Order: sequence, then structure tokens, then C-alpha cells
Amino acid sequence: MQRITGKTGDDSLIEMSPTESYNDDVNGYHQNDSYSAESFQQGPSMIDKQQQSKDSVFFRDGKRRVDFVLSYIDDKDGERKQERRKVYEANLEKVGLELETEDKSESEDGRTYFVKVHAPWEVLATYAQVLKIKVPFKVNDIPNHKEMPMNWLSTPFRLPGHIMQPEPDFFTAPFNKSKSDFFLIDDKNTFFPPSTRNRIVYYILARCSYTSEECGDKDKKGIKRLLNNGTYTAAFPLHDSRYWKRSRDPNCESERFSLHKHWARFFCFFKEQPLNLIRKYYGEKIGIYFAWLGFYTEMLLFAAIVGTICFVYGVLTYDDNQWSKEICNAEIGGNIVMCPLCDKKCSYWKLNSTCNSSWQSHLFDNVGTVFFAIFMGIWVTLFLEFWKRRQARLEYEWDLFDFEEEQQQLQLRPEYETKCTNHKLNRITQEMEPYLPITSKCARTCLSGATVLFWISLIIACIMGVIAYRLAVYAAFASIMKDSPTSNLQVVGPYITPQLATSVTASCINFVIIMILNLMYERVAVWITDMEIPKTHLEYENKLTVKMFLFQFVNYYSSCFYVAFFKGKFVGYPGDYAYMFGKWSKLRNEECDPGGCLIELTTQLVIVMTGKQVWGNIQEALVPWLMNWWGSRKSRKHPESLYSRWEQDHDLQSFGQLGLFYEYLEMVIQFGFITLFVASFPLAPLLALFNNIIEVRVDAWKLTTQFRRPVAAKAHSIGAWQEILNGMAVLSVVTNAFIVAFTSDMIPRLVYMYAYQPDGELSMKGYINNSLSVFNISAIPFDNRPEDGENPLWFNSSITNCRYRDYRYPPGHEKQYHHTMQFWHILAAKLAFIIIMEHVVFLVKFFVAWMIPDVPSDVRARVKRERYLVQEYLHNYEVEKLKIQLSQVGSNECNCTPMIYPSISKHEVLSECL
Repeated sequence: MQRITGKTGDDSLIEMSPTESYNDDVNGYHQNDSYSAESFQQGPSMIDKQQQSKDSVFFRDGKRRVDFVLSYIDDKDGERKQERRKVYEANLEKVGLELETEDKSESEDGRTYFVKVHAPWEVLATYAQVLKIKVPFKVNDIPNHKEMPMNWLSTPFRLPGHIMQPEPDFFTAPFNKSKSDFFLIDDKNTFFPPSTRNRIVYYILARCSYTSEECGDKDKKGIKRLLNNGTYTAAFPLHDSRYWKRSRDPNCESERFSLHKHWARFFCFFKEQPLNLIRKYYGEKIGIYFAWLGFYTEMLLFAAIVGTICFVYGVLTYDDNQWSKEICNAEIGGNIVMCPLCDKKCSYWKLNSTCNSSWQSHLFDNVGTVFFAIFMGIWVTLFLEFWKRRQARLEYEWDLFDFEEEQQQLQLRPEYETKCTNHKLNRITQEMEPYLPITSKCARTCLSGATVLFWISLIIACIMGVIAYRLAVYAAFASIMKDSPTSNLQVVGPYITPQLATSVTASCINFVIIMILNLMYERVAVWITDMEIPKTHLEYENKLTVKMFLFQFVNYYSSCFYVAFFKGKFVGYPGDYAYMFGKWSKLRNEECDPGGCLIELTTQLVIVMTGKQVWGNIQEALVPWLMNWWGSRKSRKHPESLYSRWEQDHDLQSFGQLGLFYEYLEMVIQFGFITLFVASFPLAPLLALFNNIIEVRVDAWKLTTQFRRPVAAKAHSIGAWQEILNGMAVLSVVTNAFIVAFTSDMIPRLVYMYAYQPDGELSMKGYINNSLSVFNISAIPFDNRPEDGENPLWFNSSITNCRYRDYRYPPGHEKQYHHTMQFWHILAAKLAFIIIMEHVVFLVKFFVAWMIPDVPSDVRARVKRERYLVQEYLHNYEVEKLKIQLSQVGSNECNCTPMIYPSISKHEVLSECL
């Protein structure tokens, strides 16, 4: 098969006659009365250029569609690359693909060659049968009873029918080339949609060898290896139009324009997603991601509403907060002298100085906290169970029920073939294939594990450094802010405390460290995964998923775990304080103020979660746009007609095989924030909801406008992320139970109200005095006492005792400074609460999971019905086909009624399907 190029041997364009030239509205090429050319300076000579429309997705004949594009640049050391390209393209032509090359002089940069690839019908039909691609053979006539009550209420959120359902629903069956008349083939050129065509072509490109048969080196094959060694610079399918304008060619679908208009614009945020069109254009793998993201966002709405109600409850019960009233009361909190919170630089202070933080803490630390923690444990289960049902419905609608892992996903990675020099016989294929010796594999796995542990230790060390910062600067803030003019500000002055300043600055520093470490270990994770040399891309992605999620989990959540479960828990008491690295470090462990540590956990969560989401959206939207702007800056100097469809797509960013991996990772980390620590911040689902509304449109915008069209790929689920979400759902029940029990003050308050209230009333009167222990100031060691000049003016020698947050016997008691019985009662109540909450939530979770089947009953019935009908139609088709064959032989040879399956009846076919 002869290849067509845009240049002849004398380096001049082939001039098209009027009969050979096509109108721009028909095939994407401009037509003038005489040959129209555009010239620009190329080296020392002027080169005429044919005016091409930006809409052209066809060969120069205007009939054969461009299914894939390969680009390359000739360099000085390109003889080997040129030889590879020559052999590779010759082998592609032997397979049956048709190629057409655009000379470098016809590209806007004057140095890039473009090889356009077209798959004719014979090639598509052959490989559609190999890949078992399902194609329609009959319109689906099963009635769909999906009428929703009050359906008119959803009208403002709906998209036009032709966008939501771009094609009718068909019965489908795996394509069989020998039975092509069985399928609904109106036009062979349009029977296979562009997404299927580019998937088939990529399958061929990934397996075609770039060495001649005489060499006998079967390992040197595949477009991936040619891209890795620089033989080609890019390989991609084409978008079907510009995203802001419909194609002028009626043969182009302009689905990209429709997606941008109805899906990728932010002002469509309240509209449903056109999932069928996304699947048709990008393939099932990307379609499943956006279906999951949209469903996750919808479910967040319910969590956000309940969380907002709990927050509003905290606001409405603001005035009923008895313990805060006691703290703020001048007669109670104003007369309670508290022990110093740090050595030397911290002075004695009065309890009413924490009045504002106590009120703030009540907004999140109330009875609604317990309810919301239990609710979120059940919400997570409902989310995962309903997603399984939604996923099952998509599997049916998108013909994925019988889907098995494609050979394309299980093929050997080019890196594996290159680095594995040993070969062994594959027992299944009976062919020699490369393999990694067990000794090398074990050594690489051990080195990888050691590297992972080292980096996790580095992350923990950084967190320890932030904790040390908190301990060190608290004393400095306490000393500086003692007489600071900020304390005199009318509105914000009372809120600016050493505790708040330490918490906010530490959270901001922690966020910056998180972002820096994130960039570093992202490269490390890729490096150590490459070092392990996974055999298949599926194995590579799973290994990278585990490492990246483990890193991200430790990086993002470790500071929250510290504040929730360690801060204020190992403090000691004034006579025997606990230190972070021993007394020599002089870094005394942090205490929680009387308002509790929950407000600090809330601050930490808000800063890290909000900062990550804002930075992630800016990065996702801005970086691709800037890179594309910079890459295409030269093309803007040329006339529009010179910037062809393949050149436009070439200047876009490559989505890559791990493009969806990072999108899933971002959302799963967010899922952890709103589940693991949600008891401390009921508004977290609301923030996540706002972020995801933007996230859906940002992802849609960048995929539609800033990235090349990805190769369509199949996927019937979200893969390994499903198990990660299940694991986090279980862990969230435990973490929230511990937050309510140990971080919140809910349990100590309830124990006091029901067991230790002196008046026998069910009230919190006297709680603050009960929760603070007494220490004799004279017994405080010299190293723990404030320095001269640090104490406030009101402090004098008449004050002999100070208070601290704990349950210990007072001085003079026979068990002085030992824990009281109330301490052990509270601890028992906390442990009992954790056990009861976990068992209740887990029982509800398991009951809900058992009650909700993974596959809806109507979907299960429709799948069985469709399988039965497919078998019946195939049976009838074979019978009719055999009748025709026998009738052509002649009636003399057979007088009986022909039956291909005389012993198989319909009910047997049905039973086989069921």
C-alpha cells in the first residue's frame, strides 16, 4: 500500500485540480478559483502552503478519517530513529493501516512531521472480533420504567435529550466478521465510532514491531518503546472539532464542542453530567471516573445538610453553654489562677482569659458532635453501597457486565521487556518471554520497602519538627503577646491569644511542608515503582497506588492525628511535667486549654483541607493552561488556516496513562478528611461539596480544552480505589469514636452531670471547678517557675495555689497529686462509649450493606432478559442463514425442514442464560 505525502520529489506541493479539490464545508479544505497558497519564511527559501481548515480530521482526499497521529522531529543523530520509523511504518502498512505524512515544511514550527493513520474497514472488523468489541444488532425494545414521581422538579437540572442520550439503546453482541450482516451496519465508515477506532488502532500500534523479520528480535515492538526512546515525540487520536466552535464538516460529530458547551463550563455546575456522551467520546474508564465523582458530590449534599444543621444547633445553644459562662464569669473564672503553660517564659494566668476560645469550642463540641459522628459512619456505608448499585447500572447500560481485563491492560510493559534480559517459556502461550529472576525481584522489593519506610520516617520527622516548633514558640508568643497592643483591639483583640497564634502558624508551616514533601515523594514513588519493574501496566498502577496513598495518608493526616490523640494527653502535672525529648530538651509537652483541644483540631483541619483544595484547583487549571499558552505561542503568529487539527492537538498536554490516578488520589484524600476527622468539624462536608462542584467542571474543562484526546479505554469499576475507600470507611468509625471520647469534653461533662453534680441536678453548674485540680505554688520546681518580671501585676504572694486541667487529689491529701476515682470513672466511660459506638455503627453498617443488594433487581432482570434475547436472535439468525444456504443447493438434496439446533428449544436457551 503506497503512502501519500504532501510533497513530491522536487520539494513542491502536489497541485490539486478543481475536480480533485474539495470545498471546505465538505472535507475541511478551502477552495479558491485558483490554487491558493500562504507563504512564510522557512530557512533561505519561501515555501507555499496549502490552506487547511482547522476542522479537517480526514486525509487529503477528504474521505478517509484520521484515527491516530504520530509526530516526530528529525535530529542530527536520527539515523537509527529514521530506520526504526521506516520499518515500523512499513509493518503498520503490512497490517493494513493506511498512512499519510505531512512534511515538516507544512507544520507551523517548520520542524515537526505528522504521520496520519487510518484504519480501513477490513482492519477494524478483524480487530473488533479479536478484542470482542460489542456492537449493536437490534434496537433495545425492553420497556424502561424509570418514571420518577414529581419528575418536573428536576427539569432545570436536565440537559437536552440528544446530549444525555447521544445514540439509541441497542442490543449488543461481540462483533463477528463472518456474521457482519447480523449487525446493524448502515455505513461501514461510521459503524465504529471514533473512540472505538482509536482504541483498535492503538492496540495495533502497541504490538507492531519496529524491526524487520530478518532480525528475529520480537521484543522490539510497540509505540510505547518508540516514544520512550525518542523515535516519535507524540502519538494521539484527534479531537473532532475545536471546543468553542462546531466543525464545518458535516461528517464530523463535534462532540467536543457539545461537551464543552453543556459540561465543561462552570455555569453548568447545577446541570447533570452527560455521562453517555462522555463515555462515547472518551471511553468507559474516564466515564466511570466522572460518574463516581458526580455521585460522590451528590451524596455529599446530604452530609453537608446534616453537618450544617449540627453547626446551627451549636450556634442556637450558644447561650446555654454553662461551662463557658463560668469561665467568663469574673467571680468564677476571674478568680481561678491557672498554673503556667510553659517553663520560664509563661506566667500565671486567670481562667477567664480563655473565655472566647471556650465559646468557639462549643460551636463544634456539643451533643450534635456525637450524633454527626454516628451519622457519618452510616453515611459512608450508604455512599459505598449505593455507588455499587450505580456502578452496576452503568455496567449494564455501557455493556460492561461481561467485561474482563483487556489484553491491552495485561500486556508487558516496554520497560519490563527492555530491562529483563532473561527469557523463559510461557506455559500458556508456549512462547519465550522476558522475566525477572526471583533474586533480583526480592532485592528490588526489599530496597523499595526500605525506601518507603525511610520516606515515611522523614515525613514523621518533619511532623515532629512542627510539634517542636509549637512547643518552642508558644513560650515566645506568651512572652511577646503579654503586653502586645493587639490585645487592646476591640473586635479581634480577645481572640488573638498565644494558643491561637501558635496553632495557626504551626498549621500554615505544616501545610507548606506537606506541599513540599508532596512534590518530592511523588517523584520518589514513581522512581521506586519503576525500580521494581512491574510486569504489566495494571500491576504498575496498583503498586504506585499503594505507595502514593500511603505517603499521602501519613503526610496529610499525621498532624491531625497528633492534635486529636496526643496533644494534652501526656502532659504530667506541675510537679512532674513530661517533656518531648526528655528534660534536657526543655520542650514541655503541650496542654489543652480549658476549652479543649477540639477547637485546635478544627483549626488544623480547616487550614490543611481548605489549603489543599484551593491549591489543587489552581494548579489543575492554571498549570496546563500556561504550558499550552507557552507551547502554542508561535502558532498565534500564523493565519488560522495554517494551524491544522493535528497541530492544535499536538500543542496540547498529554493526559497520560496515570492522568486519572492523580484525580482519584486527590478525591480519596479529601474523602479521608471528611470521614476520619469529621466529628471535629461538621462543616467539612460542606467545604468538600463546594470544592467538588468546582472540581467536576475544572476536570471537565481541562480534559476538553487543555489535553489531547486520551485513547479510549474500558473499565467496569473504579478499581483498587474501591477497597481503599472501604478501608477508610471502617477506620473512620474508630477515629471519630476516639475523637468524641478523648479529644472532645463530651464524656467528662456527662459523667459530671449524672454522677458528680453536687446538688443532684442534671446541670453543668460547677463543672469547671470540678474539672480543675489544685497545686501548691511553693512545690513547683525552680526550673518550671516563671522568670522574674514575667508574672502579671495582679499576682502576689497571697496566692498560694494554682489550678491545672486534670483529676488529681489536692495537696495535703494522703494520695496528693495521684489520680482521683473520678478520673478512672471518666476513662471507663470513654472506653465504654468507644465500644458501644463502634458496635452500634458497625451493626448498622453491616445491616445496611446486607439490606441493599449490590446489583438492583431490575438491572439483574434486564441483564438476564437481554442475554436470553441475544441468544434467541443469534439462534434465529443461524437458522435463517442455513435455510438460505440449503435452498441454494437445491430442494432435491433435502426435503426436510432445516434446523441448525434441532435438539435445543427456547426454554433450554433461556435456562442457560439464567
